[in-house]
Amino acid sequence: MIRLSDVALPLDHSPADLEAAVLARLELAPHDLLRLSVARRGNDARRKSAIKLVYTLDLQLADEAAVLARFAEDVHVRPTPDTSYRFVTQAPEGYAGPRPVVIGAGPCGLLAALVLAQMGFRPIIVERGKAVRERTKDTWGLWRKSVLDPESNVQFGEGGAGTFSDGKLYSRIKDSRHLGRKVLTEFVKAGAPDDILTEAHPHIGTFRLVTMVMSMRETIEKLGGEYRFGTRVDDFAVTTDEAGVQHLAGLHLSNGEYLPASHVVLAVGHSARDTFEALVKAGIHVEAKPFAIGVRIEHPQSWIDVARYGPSAGNEILGAAAYSLAHKCSNGRTVYSFCMCPGGRVVAATSEEGRVVTNGMSQYSRAEFNANSGLVVDISPERDFPGDVLAGVDLQRRLEELAFKAGGSNYKAPGQKLGDFLLGKPSEEFGEVIPSYQPGVHLTDLAECLPAFVIEAIREALPVFGRQVPGYDHPDVVLTGVETRTSSPVRITRGRDFHSLNTRGLYPAGEGAGYAGGILSAAVDGIRVAEALALDLVPVRGGVEA
Repeated sequence: MIRLSDVALPLDHSPADLEAAVLARLELAPHDLLRLSVARRGNDARRKSAIKLVYTLDLQLADEAAVLARFAEDVHVRPTPDTSYRFVTQAPEGYAGPRPVVIGAGPCGLLAALVLAQMGFRPIIVERGKAVRERTKDTWGLWRKSVLDPESNVQFGEGGAGTFSDGKLYSRIKDSRHLGRKVLTEFVKAGAPDDILTEAHPHIGTFRLVTMVMSMRETIEKLGGEYRFGTRVDDFAVTTDEAGVQHLAGLHLSNGEYLPASHVVLAVGHSARDTFEALVKAGIHVEAKPFAIGVRIEHPQSWIDVARYGPSAGNEILGAAAYSLAHKCSNGRTVYSFCMCPGGRVVAATSEEGRVVTNGMSQYSRAEFNANSGLVVDISPERDFPGDVLAGVDLQRRLEELAFKAGGSNYKAPGQKLGDFLLGKPSEEFGEVIPSYQPGVHLTDLAECLPAFVIEAIREALPVFGRQVPGYDHPDVVLTGVETRTSSPVRITRGRDFHSLNTRGLYPAGEGAGYAGGILSAAVDGIRVAEALALDLVPVRGGVEA
């Protein structure tokens, strides 16, 4: 097979046009092309009047060697890569060694557990929240009734925080082994739409993620895995060997049980603050890391569609338009869009009582009225929360408490119209843009719940973004606060062998450990860590194809 990339055609092209473009590009006769399949499809919207679809194609040709020789200098003509996944090892039949434990059932923990189960290690999955269906009901309880369950919400429970998001499945991570393809393939097996395998910017949406997570749990259990929902890890037991090396020995669980465990994947997500505290208390290496804070910004999706696609706005192939923006400010800060959700809604994402946190979510259709995105400012430990390793957590909590009070102390989010935000005055009524956040938005002045440097930076960036995306800085656009859970405020440091930097047997992974950002990168990290753990248990490379 040959992979041909960068084949661009008009938005309204016919299927026959794609084959004709391949024949012309490779100077072939029709009988030379035996089969054509789409490996990836994206779009080029730089010229709104002439948007193109851009394809990467896999081709079966009559004489592939001749074509490769003729186009040897063309980077767009290459052999199709082998993206099949091969297990690094396999538990022997009747394996009686230690059962690995996976803490957390988000994307990272889910893929770690799945791969461990597929290799025959029968993992135990410990999840502080509930199974995804019950968790969904609890999450709606906050959105509709202002009732928070601190252990079952947007952050905690089966599926992780990514369950209530846009379900984006693309990443900029280096992935030479095509582990991302393994993730997408498993998602399709579990019920995700086939197009996630070919779209340049695939997404799933919340409702489909729920059913997928359930299907993957069933697979893990059929392979001998065991789930323990509603069970939090409260403490880590460690021992020190004769050489002075610290090892993980077991886990103290919230139900009073002590679980012996020598091989543990730590995939707790970026909001497990009590777990971070327990790790520090146990002497496990944790360090503060940068993250970002800010607001959610909300526009009618039709405005973004017109700004990005011009006369092609609303085209079914293009779908709801997205954007990605960044600006380096005069105060040295960078303002950027984060977790952009086309055709979605802003959601309540707190996991602690008396605090307000915002996030964004979309369904697969991306058909709701508004677009939203985080609009956030970078912060760092050295500059903004020096000292204690958990100072970033303290900062998040302070801002979330201020947002709770500014919103009326009832889980409504504080909000402000963009025009008023730029003028530094509280908003009193909504204009053309009606916010989607539930339990509701209380208009106020967002300067009450964010540091002055964040307000200053966002005020500088908004007109810049308005020049890049017309209508972005419309005065009636709504900002809601606060966006504080952009990434983990700590890194649970690990070595090249994926063990904790100072505790053998503990494998920090995913977003909570500071090694991923988003569903796909977290899932890929889960696979990498699971492989390292498996090779520690059975250090024989099986090379078995998935």
